[in-house]
Amino acid sequence: MEFLVFQLEAPLSSWGDTAVGEYRGSYEYPGESALIGLLGAALGIRREDEAAHAALRQGYGFAVGVQSGGKLLRDYHTAQVPGRAALKGRPHATRRDELGVPKDDLNTILSTRDYRQQAASLIAIQQSSDAPYALEVLADTLRKPRFVLYLGRKSCPPAAPLHPVVINADSALAAFEEYRKRLNHQRDAHKDRHGRLPLEPIGELIRLVWGEGVEAGTSADLSAPRKDRLIRRQGWQFGDRTEHVALLREGD
Repeated sequence: MEFLVFQLEAPLSSWGDTAVGEYRGSYEYPGESALIGLLGAALGIRREDEAAHAALRQGYGFAVGVQSGGKLLRDYHTAQVPGRAALKGRPHATRRDELGVPKDDLNTILSTRDYRQQAASLIAIQQSSDAPYALEVLADTLRKPRFVLYLGRKSCPPAAPLHPVVINADSALAAFEEYRKRLNHQRDAHKDRHGRLPLEPIGELIRLVWGEGVEAGTSADLSAPRKDRLIRRQGWQFGDRTEHVALLREGD
């Protein structure tokens, strides 16, 4: 079977946990809704196109090979926002429009937001029979995305090209190992005249995480619900799904 495999690495990333009150937490790795959003951005799908997002959700299964969960960075965040009454009858499609109200109508909201520093993961996508796009098409869009890609928040751009590759393998775990082998081979082929390598080694997997319908290639050590099953993208509505985790080796 075929898998589309690519890498996600950045100085900062933020993979949203369930938001309660003023606290905005982050997982150590992306969930299903984040990966659907990433594909949607690459394809140029707008937030209001609910049917296109539903097709991505139904058409693909996702596995995440966690290389590093990174370190926690917690940001105490303040922002000015107008009240609903102040926006009534005014266009507010942009942040500039929101801040265009009189200063007395602006309120200050406080929140705590989590980021992961130097987290890294590999992603494998397995398509179903009703997938809206072939894996090669997705690979092309990740190489040349329509919209800017970021890892959870707009302040978190990728630190390296996603380098998408379609790999034929028996499982997601086997596809990840083949992908790492290819990347390390390319790295070894670009030594300078002193024998020094241009990039860091491609990290080993410490965990494998996957959803229903994905051929993982290993058994789960833990299965638990995660509330990131996309229901309505525009309305930020999410449902529960089952996420499976296999612990492959000790990590950071």
